[in-house]
Amino acid sequence: MTLEEVPIQKPAEKAGKALEEVLLSAKNNDCLTVGVYESAKVMNVDPDSVSFCVLATDEEWECDIALQIHFTLIQSFCFDNNISIVRVSDMQRLTEVVGDKAGELEDAHCCLITNPADGSWEDPALEKMHLFCEQSRSMNDWVPEITLPER
Repeated sequence: MTLEEVPIQKPAEKAGKALEEVLLSAKNNDCLTVGVYESAKVMNVDPDSVSFCVLATDEEWECDIALQIHFTLIQSFCFDNNISIVRVSDMQRLTEVVGDKAGELEDAHCCLITNPADGSWEDPALEKMHLFCEQSRSMNDWVPEITLPER
């Protein structure tokens, strides 16, 4: 096997797998808030509990000015409060991960991962995501885009 034949997994691909793991883990531990308005409520009431933010859109929603304004405000909040943030371009796939068993969800444009009050939940995948975001910021990619792996 030559060097050209060695499959190289890009950091964004690894991050996609880690993001899926952390979203499923947060969902199972009741540490996931889904929806733009629900997320805004959490950020307003208890901003210190927010650990990670996922923004998602696809071609259908790219031109929605109201959604883009919400994204700008959420990004600003995250930057001001040192909350790691990523963007996902496949709304359908994100909805499959964070939605109910039928994979249905009306608003998965914003997902927040929160820390439980008792601090009992820790996830190595979340640490990987924080590290990925930190590395992306060091390369001036402030909101890195991640592709979730196909099922």
